[in-house]
Amino acid sequence: MKLYDLRIEYDKYPIGLTVERPRFSWKIQSDKGDTMQTGYRIIVKRAEDEKVVWDSGEVMSDASIHIEYDGEKLLDESEYSVHISVTDNHGESAEAGAYFETGVFDACSFEAKMITHDFDESNTACPVFYKLFNIDRTIAKAVAYVTSQGVYEMTVNGQKAGDYRMAPGWTSYHKRLQYQTYDITELLGEENNIEITVGNGWYKGIFGFDLRPNRYGDRVGAFAEIHIFYEDGGREKICTDETWSVRESEILSSEIYMGESVDTTKNKTVGMSNSLDTTEPTEKNAKEEKHQTSCKIIVKDFDKRTLVSQENEPVRVTERIKAKKVFADPAGNVLVDFGQNLTGVVELSIKGSRGQKVTISHAETLDKNGVFYPDTLRKAKSVDEFILNGEDQILSPTFTFHGFRYAKIEGIENPEPSMFTALVLHSDMENIGTFECSNRKVNQLYSNITWSFRDNFLDVPTDCPQRDERLGWMGDAQVFSWTASEIKNTARFYSKWMKDVAADSSLEKGVPHVVPDILGQYSASAWSDAAVIIPWVVYQTYGDKKILADSWKCMHEWVDYIRNHCDENGLWQSGFQYGDWLALDKEEMVDRIGATDRYMIANAYYLYVTDIVRKTAIILGYMDAEKDYSNLYTYTLEAFRNEYYTRTGRIVSETQTGAVISLYFDLAREKDRKRILESLVNNIAAHKNHLVTGFVGSPYLCHVLSENGEHELAATLFMREDYPSWLYAVNKGATTIWERWNSITPEGDFDESGMNSLNHYAYGSIGDWMFRRLCGITQLEAGYKRFRVQPMLVKGIHETHRTFESMYGTIESHVSCRDGRIKVKVVVPANTTAEIILPEKQEVISVGSGTYEYEYATSTDLTVEKYSMESTLGEILQQQTAVDMFNQFAPGMLDNPMIGYAKGMSLTELLTQAPEAKPMYEAVIAALNVQEKILIA
Repeated sequence: MKLYDLRIEYDKYPIGLTVERPRFSWKIQSDKGDTMQTGYRIIVKRAEDEKVVWDSGEVMSDASIHIEYDGEKLLDESEYSVHISVTDNHGESAEAGAYFETGVFDACSFEAKMITHDFDESNTACPVFYKLFNIDRTIAKAVAYVTSQGVYEMTVNGQKAGDYRMAPGWTSYHKRLQYQTYDITELLGEENNIEITVGNGWYKGIFGFDLRPNRYGDRVGAFAEIHIFYEDGGREKICTDETWSVRESEILSSEIYMGESVDTTKNKTVGMSNSLDTTEPTEKNAKEEKHQTSCKIIVKDFDKRTLVSQENEPVRVTERIKAKKVFADPAGNVLVDFGQNLTGVVELSIKGSRGQKVTISHAETLDKNGVFYPDTLRKAKSVDEFILNGEDQILSPTFTFHGFRYAKIEGIENPEPSMFTALVLHSDMENIGTFECSNRKVNQLYSNITWSFRDNFLDVPTDCPQRDERLGWMGDAQVFSWTASEIKNTARFYSKWMKDVAADSSLEKGVPHVVPDILGQYSASAWSDAAVIIPWVVYQTYGDKKILADSWKCMHEWVDYIRNHCDENGLWQSGFQYGDWLALDKEEMVDRIGATDRYMIANAYYLYVTDIVRKTAIILGYMDAEKDYSNLYTYTLEAFRNEYYTRTGRIVSETQTGAVISLYFDLAREKDRKRILESLVNNIAAHKNHLVTGFVGSPYLCHVLSENGEHELAATLFMREDYPSWLYAVNKGATTIWERWNSITPEGDFDESGMNSLNHYAYGSIGDWMFRRLCGITQLEAGYKRFRVQPMLVKGIHETHRTFESMYGTIESHVSCRDGRIKVKVVVPANTTAEIILPEKQEVISVGSGTYEYEYATSTDLTVEKYSMESTLGEILQQQTAVDMFNQFAPGMLDNPMIGYAKGMSLTELLTQAPEAKPMYEAVIAALNVQEKILIA
């Protein structure tokens, strides 16, 4: 038995922790099967004096995640050791240790001030706030607490502190501002220069559809407090205040949308013997230094109560991608291809001449003629400029990011691929899920999903990373939240974002459409519902009750807001709604909301989130609230059924999405479910077995089919390769998920609506179906304490392999169906139990931890056959065998004068007019495929 992966608030060794009652989680590894923890003991000591501040004692329990600290009050800026021992049902024991360091629990105790500059309003250069000081004692430890109004980078004696990018991130700034904690002990010396360079970022930069600056303020600011602990027991604080200085940086301008302009011929530092700038002083430099140091520090009004320590994973460079090639397009542009649509910046390695200007422009794609195509960026300029200093240089922008695959290069003669590297930027969440299968195109789809996920989770979950938007759209994040949480650990990311959702929401206005809220638009179903659904997703995935407790007020107030705006019939039927956004079953130019009744969607989600709030009340022990929301749910469900279903079970909106939400949200009467499913199947058939769903229907479409006996149809939709389908974009060379099913048309043209991102993750929500249905792993109890593995076979995919690193350990599902044999391997981690339902079997196998392997015979062949219900009647009739069979089964059918029209229709389409012909069509298809195999053999 082994104890491993001990975490404190999801982190291995947190520093600057300001959670007063941190939670501990661990995993167990055992070579014995059916292993369950029977007890644990946690001992926490203060490292300074080895004093025990909490001893849980022997606790007889199988709980091993999110065990809350329950000892003495933790002290500021102290190190604590954690020792955990556990026992299991086999009589074995194991132990492990970790440590954590607290930060400053009361942000109001900081003495630092938020400082800004007195630059002229026309001056766009990023300010550098700096402080020179000496140290004449031996340092034991030094910690810096830093934030900004804007985005910042701090250096200590020329070396960057930490590896964060775009810090402090984007929050609802007037209510919440994160600060970061850095251990800078090794960076300090006798002479010291602290520099904090601040860019506009989200705080005052150009942002939003109207490209308006100064969303939160018109001057950036810096806030820092450095605590130095000396070996002799002394302490010292270095705080931002009037004694600091400020100058212009070499960054002449910086905007997230527009890009960055950098003049590397400018002095980088002043007043230090260990300055980075080693150029000889000149009269010009002296004048520049005099001008720069004459700028005045101004102290800003600032409420320290808004300060919170870093809550989510920081944005980092997570990957470096070398240029694949440099080439000239037909228009003569010199382009760099990185082979992947990504979010980040280009790093340039170059030695040029002093004063030489290099310009790098960005685009996601080329047009159908192979020409650089930046139009999907709309008004976002996304251009970086560098003035070279004549030395060997490695250059990249600091306070911006771009969405791109291609970079246009100007100002370099004969550029080489080795000069260019793409730095991939996103919140550095832990990878916890993998997926691979035998189908190359499906693997590429999964890659596209993961890349759009990475590209759009940059401190907040954005809709897109490239154009003049990049906002925290709630609807996109909501529909993708299950998939996201099964690929990376999103608990800390979403917990931070949900606090901003709560900060920007109210019972009076409801929940914004985007968070942080810069649009001032509130309360639309499927979008605002993220305030309830995402905390529930985090709880279900990681067993985390804290996000439910932290979000409870916002969650129930959102339901209360809807209740307060319902009509006399108890339904929400007023106000703006996005409907089934970008669905294909309605002429788009009308309003983009699809054909499904928008208020049917609104009330379906109203019921969905009411039920989640009811369940949350039970978990948190709010029994009066549980009774209230249970009654509300029962009353609203009856009103919904009376409004949107006829007595015989017909839906008011008999669309694919109308049927999907009826079944997925369990809204239809039991007696009507069969008819609604038939309606869904017929609607799909009428669209030649294609989906026409938008943002609301698409995440649940395949789930509904697989769960209701139509898995083969779900597989058909999933594996389609023509428009509209998930693999259509793959065939078009996509490396990310598109905003639209046809962002690039079959002819190679682009959608001209002005809203056409090639990097949107919403339709990547199919990943959840891939994980839960194709690979079969789904939780039965929050956190996967108990789960099911029920893989479902799909033609065209002979093998699947999925791993998921749950809070308890690695869950694995490996399935193959080849050569008449099905093989299944399931791994169940210790301290969990599982149900296994094998493909083509009905038996539920209940198991404890261990590795389970099964092999058995099957007649199933997952090879995609030449003929199917997707074949047109005309294609079928080219085979004499089919003609003979039709003449036998339906004499005179081929003599019908309408047969010429029918030849252009698929057999699926024909079934919508004559469903009784299904057995005949299936027999003909089977015979033709047998014939085809004989011919091939």
